[in-house]
Amino acid sequence: MNALLQHLPVLTIVLPLVCGAVLLFLPPSRAALKASISLFTTLSQVAIAAYLLYRLIVPQPGLLEHGVEVYVLGGWVAPYGIVLVVDRLSALMLALNAAIALPVHIYSLARWDRVGVHYHSLLQFLLMGLNGAFLTGDLFNLFVFFEILLAASYGLLLHGSNSVRVKAGLHYVAVNLTGSLIFLIGAALIYGVAGTLNMADLGVQWAGMAAEDRSLFEAGVGILGIAFLIKAGIWPLNFWLPTAYTAASPPVAAMFAIMTKVGVYALLRMGSLLAQPDAPAPFAGPWLFYGTVATMWFGIGGMLAAKQLTRLVAFSVIVSSGTLLAVVALRIEAATAPVLLYLIASVPAGTAFFLIAGMSERLRINAVNETMAPQPTTYTAFMAGEPQEAEASDNELDEVGVAIPAALAFLGMAFVSCVILTTGLPPLVGFLAKFTLISALLGEAIEKSSLDAWLLIFSLLAAGFAGLIALTKRGIRSFWSNARATPRLRFIEAIPVAFLIVLCVTMTIVASSVMDYLELAAQWLHEPSAYIRAVLPNVGAPL
Repeated sequence: MNALLQHLPVLTIVLPLVCGAVLLFLPPSRAALKASISLFTTLSQVAIAAYLLYRLIVPQPGLLEHGVEVYVLGGWVAPYGIVLVVDRLSALMLALNAAIALPVHIYSLARWDRVGVHYHSLLQFLLMGLNGAFLTGDLFNLFVFFEILLAASYGLLLHGSNSVRVKAGLHYVAVNLTGSLIFLIGAALIYGVAGTLNMADLGVQWAGMAAEDRSLFEAGVGILGIAFLIKAGIWPLNFWLPTAYTAASPPVAAMFAIMTKVGVYALLRMGSLLAQPDAPAPFAGPWLFYGTVATMWFGIGGMLAAKQLTRLVAFSVIVSSGTLLAVVALRIEAATAPVLLYLIASVPAGTAFFLIAGMSERLRINAVNETMAPQPTTYTAFMAGEPQEAEASDNELDEVGVAIPAALAFLGMAFVSCVILTTGLPPLVGFLAKFTLISALLGEAIEKSSLDAWLLIFSLLAAGFAGLIALTKRGIRSFWSNARATPRLRFIEAIPVAFLIVLCVTMTIVASSVMDYLELAAQWLHEPSAYIRAVLPNVGAPL
């Protein structure tokens, strides 16, 4: 049994790869079969991620020794071979990815998977890239998985293309190709100096690197950091994000909510392994901190100015990325566990919000149809490629489904729940995340008289207040002024949103256990020697 279970990490990559490839050969007429295969594969990934996380919460004899499991591909040990590493942080990100992939997949079955071709294949390739990025133990394969998830995201963003989506997609592709080139340059410099791209081995070599090599290595790390920051959406490298997320269809935008967190994860992982006691800390310092604070304020301004709910939520994603990166830049150990809680709370909330935006936009369309004759701006015009004046989410809002009981009440309650989660109002997990994070920052600000900590506290409070104002205004316009409009929803659309909100409520109820796990994950991030020893058992890891 243990021999079978040890292959679970690689299955999170192989399953979506095989599924996506098989679905490419099925004709469009077999839509039901394609959807069933894809759904089964997604469910399998959920089960694997849940079990890997369970093994870290309740350790099993002989499994995950020292809290790290290393899967060696082809029997070639690190640093020469390819390894997948499961620890508390990577298992958490795997579970988070699976937790949003399943409801997004179910939501898309209402109709979104049929407005273009190869939707399910692209979704599985995206999941493969995300899972691989969270598990890989070396920079080269991190680049490979980045490219896989980006290539899939290009197709998903253009899924059911129109003029608005194509224009946003071109910007999105150009920026991410530039980021990939920067990633390659940074990785090449690092390999030229260190002779390896294994992240654990880099952690060993960084501490004892000769002075004549250190400058070039630091340049490579800095260039690599810029690539990660592009992926994470830091200002001023994030101008593409609001337009791309707004142009995408609701399930695609919802899935994109976790993509900026891949850059944050990479910075956390590399920053942890390279932050040795006798070496300067990478991915930290004033340049990064003030850039992340500017990111937060850019997002705040965008939320206040946004006139469409999807665009408003896109700017809230920017605010969450800025918050996460600001804590990474400050390197406050007490704030690591709270910021991880903020991460796992903000992603499901953002995902649910994008799905709600896709449904609530029908209220505006219904209200317009009550006061004027129907306009040819529906699915037929959209598929014909006719230019539209409205933003992208209006292009596919033809009436689908039936009016479910209390549909308007459901949308209103779901909207309010997401507002509470996003702005950090009590009593849900978003409040707990912000409260513990501000408490940790307050301790740093008082103990060390840190002006940066005070600035971040003020920015966090301002972001919550601005988000509350912007979302309340948007909610009044959607659910008050259009109170007579009856949205036509399907249960298959409502259930995923309800699942994500219930997930956040569950995290609130078991917050103590969640924080215990996150405290251990944070401790491992700040003491990476166990990770290095697990990946490189024959190399003495620095203590």
